Amino acid sequence: MEKYVAAIDQGTTSTRFILFNQQGKIVAVDQREHQQIYPQPGWVEHDALEIWQRTLEVIHAALTNSGVLPTQISALGITNQRETAVVWEKATGKPVYPAIVWQDMRTDKICNQLAEDGGIDRFRSKTGLPLATYFSGPKIKWILDNVPGVRARAESGEIMFGNIDSWIIWNLTGGVQGGVHVTDVTNASRTLCMNLVTLDWDEDILAVLGIPKAMLPTIQSSSQVYGGVRVGPLAGVPVAGDLGDQQAALFGQTCYEPGEAKNTYGTGCFMLLNTGEQIVQSKNGLLTTLGYKIGSQPAVYALEGSIAIAGALVQWLRDNLGIIQSSADVETLAKSVGDSGGIYFVPAFSGLYAPYWRSDARGAIVGLTRFINKAHLARATLEATAYQTREVLDAMNKDSGVSLTALKVDGGMVFNDSLMQFQADILGVPVIRPTVAETTALGAAYAAGLAVGVWKQLDDLRANWGQDMVWQPQMEEDQRTRLYAGWKKAVTRTFDWVE
Repeated sequence: MEKYVAAIDQGTTSTRFILFNQQGKIVAVDQREHQQIYPQPGWVEHDALEIWQRTLEVIHAALTNSGVLPTQISALGITNQRETAVVWEKATGKPVYPAIVWQDMRTDKICNQLAEDGGIDRFRSKTGLPLATYFSGPKIKWILDNVPGVRARAESGEIMFGNIDSWIIWNLTGGVQGGVHVTDVTNASRTLCMNLVTLDWDEDILAVLGIPKAMLPTIQSSSQVYGGVRVGPLAGVPVAGDLGDQQAALFGQTCYEPGEAKNTYGTGCFMLLNTGEQIVQSKNGLLTTLGYKIGSQPAVYALEGSIAIAGALVQWLRDNLGIIQSSADVETLAKSVGDSGGIYFVPAFSGLYAPYWRSDARGAIVGLTRFINKAHLARATLEATAYQTREVLDAMNKDSGVSLTALKVDGGMVFNDSLMQFQADILGVPVIRPTVAETTALGAAYAAGLAVGVWKQLDDLRANWGQDMVWQPQMEEDQRTRLYAGWKKAVTRTFDWVE
């Protein structure tokens, strides 16, 4: 009987369950969206109970539709939207407050107050991260400060925190009936509370943030058996892999050597460069983060360029402006014009992430004339992702001292051929799409499979990687330089908007 490895991919807008065979090919998949909640400008929330419900639904549907039996599944890996914070009651499993999503900006004041002593890089030497609304730590502090009674209960051990990975694993492994409260090094490295050297919670930072250590999950490696599933159709399957979504994509893209990089085009856009066992502190606005840790092997680190808005900008055209009916329509509309008509769309909806880290920035469309129509806007929407990626790549080349020769890409937007061609053009390097573009889920499955012996070593995973499509740069150098200079000018127009 054939054996499979499963992955739960819990993303910003939807949850997926995917079954892979030993060749790393998809056998079954199911996906469900969950609600995006915007209580006020700059705030973004999810209902953690709805996400858990969607998780159970996609598992059930994929198994039913494929006819695969739970006994054929060797292990389960989890990957997740990373900095989204859930705080819940140990006794009931009920969240004390909605999940605060990574894009949420309500912790701006907290971050500014923390930066008064030591600046934006106050914790960077220990965590690799600037003080920013993006990370979970300030979100935990906000909940403890603003939800009555929670701080006292957290100190007495009645309250638990987790990024979404911890929330899903705790529920899968029994929840109130003794669920396992763990996270892995990659997710922990996104809280602003984990020390990159010790790979444990940093007592000094926790004291500054006022976060009781009792509420935090135990930090484990990305590939080991955390516990068995005790709920739903997967009961008895070992939960054996846990990686934040971008690190999972790095792992699924088999970027196992220092200098190998991938870019994932999802709600946001995230480029990661493997730096091996070396912690490289960025001088150019990137994040130093954990790449992965396999069992008892040494941790592998990475540099990351995080872009808040990529695919989300296409959704905005669809949902807020009604310019397109479905996200797929953006390419057809964009291709109906030869260029963007001289406009640039800087999507600083959540401020600017890498390499600027400007929470005072807001979105702007610049260069508008009477000539511009919705097709130019669609084109500028796609081009924004490519320009932002170029900024991150420039920063990576400076930090690492290694010039990237090709970029491996994955995520929902990589099937947009015009975007991928423009990406190659504006970078001046080839862009490569693998045969399995669902590398986030694949990375989580690989980590779980390694832990239980489905795959023995990294070379087994490399052998599964296949190239589907390559886009070569076709743009003249002077045009590339001119377009990119225009983008850099447009970005400065978004600064200092919020007083």
